[in-house]
Amino acid sequence: MQREMPARIPLQLRRDGDWGELYGRFGEAEAKHQAGRCLDCGNPYCSWKCPLHNIIPRWLELAREGRVFEAADLCHETNPLPEICGRVCPQDRLCEGSCTLNDGFGAVTIGAVEKYIVDRALAEGWRPGMDKVQRTGRRVAVVGAGPAGLACADRLARAGIDAVVFDRYEAVGGLLQFGIPSFKLDKSIVALRREVLEGMGVQFRLGVEVGRDISLDALLAEFDAVFLGLGSYRYTDGGLPGQDLKGVLPALPFLVQNGRVVHTVTHHDEGVDPKVTSRPIAGWEDRIELPDLAGKRVVVLGGGDTGMDCVRSAIRLGAAQVTCAYRRDEANMPGSAREVANAREEGVTFLFNRQPLALLGDGHVSGVRVAETTLGEPDAHGRRNAVLVDGSETVLEADVVIIAFGFQAEAPEWLARHGVALAGNGRILTSGEHGAFAYQTGHPRLFAGGDCVRGADLVVTATFEGREAAAGIARYLASQPVVESASTSKVDAAA
Repeated sequence: MQREMPARIPLQLRRDGDWGELYGRFGEAEAKHQAGRCLDCGNPYCSWKCPLHNIIPRWLELAREGRVFEAADLCHETNPLPEICGRVCPQDRLCEGSCTLNDGFGAVTIGAVEKYIVDRALAEGWRPGMDKVQRTGRRVAVVGAGPAGLACADRLARAGIDAVVFDRYEAVGGLLQFGIPSFKLDKSIVALRREVLEGMGVQFRLGVEVGRDISLDALLAEFDAVFLGLGSYRYTDGGLPGQDLKGVLPALPFLVQNGRVVHTVTHHDEGVDPKVTSRPIAGWEDRIELPDLAGKRVVVLGGGDTGMDCVRSAIRLGAAQVTCAYRRDEANMPGSAREVANAREEGVTFLFNRQPLALLGDGHVSGVRVAETTLGEPDAHGRRNAVLVDGSETVLEADVVIIAFGFQAEAPEWLARHGVALAGNGRILTSGEHGAFAYQTGHPRLFAGGDCVRGADLVVTATFEGREAAAGIARYLASQPVVESASTSKVDAAA
């Protein structure tokens, strides 16, 4: 039996602007076939490689037997967002990359089976069982509705703790909603997860920014604890001359605003042009106007997953030529190999060992000056440095340049007076998963997890930290005497 993936949207449709999920869904026969390929290793490498340590062989077996509801229960035991991780996780680097069958026969298609299990179960009416949950009377504010915040809220609800999620955006999901293009994650999936969470008792207060619309002090007065899932939005500045030229775009605002336009999400402020951001994104202007890419030459700088999202979005937006320039070779590219292959198939040109030196143009960008590189000695993180080759400079012509060098955490100013320590790189310092109360900060009632603690990383790692932080919060609250909480009217009014 061979490895198989679900059918994909035809290439021409993708090039013509089809934003539907690239990979379709397995039917029952295909899912059972792939699940049945699992060898059920005594030491399942797939589970160990998964940041969530999902019980993969067991739910594959349940899927093979057609016991979909039981499989969905088991998926949710470790993963609060399984249908999302089944779509956006780089399985080729994680579970499937560690599958015993990956050498020679092809790994079990774990992600696609996970998606099949949860999609089918939810469609047939499965919902998390909450009938045995005992309410504790405790309330926790979750700041940020990204994967860390959603995972935390899920686990708090299961522990009988009321969770109220605040987010400055107009829809839940954070970058799941706006940053990840719909050809990887259809937004109806995010909306359904919100529906599931609300059915579990989770409340959402959207369009509410902590520090502007409501203070952290107010949250601490109204709630027993606060979880911070603030994400990582500060772009990595390459310091390139010419970054202020018209036609030069930062990757994240490009993806966020394009997500709004593609999915016609209406901002909660009336009269706002959906093609222009109305909310500040740390490190960039409040408003980013999207150019028309039709017929344009687009150069994306950076070889991570965000860069792959940008090049593949540019193809669907009608760009005549899309080039990805990366300073190391393909083997050292941080993006998923599967995403790189999809981008290349869709028409993206890759230029490896190219270091950008400057953006050129007179008012509007017209090109990128680059130099060839070779790989030198490893840096502090063990990755080989890109060393410039003398006399190798050339110019890549471009009408639009998208900078995708990555993102860093940047803690908000309002944290400073609450005893929350920060690392030099802006990340929030916590006890981590092994502390007395997992992911607790220097303030005993403030917890944090996800990219604001780890730095820009995968959805699955943020989900893990949100899950573990909720366990830490539950243990902390259980150790504290119950104090009559203040009225919730102020929070409700602010929402």
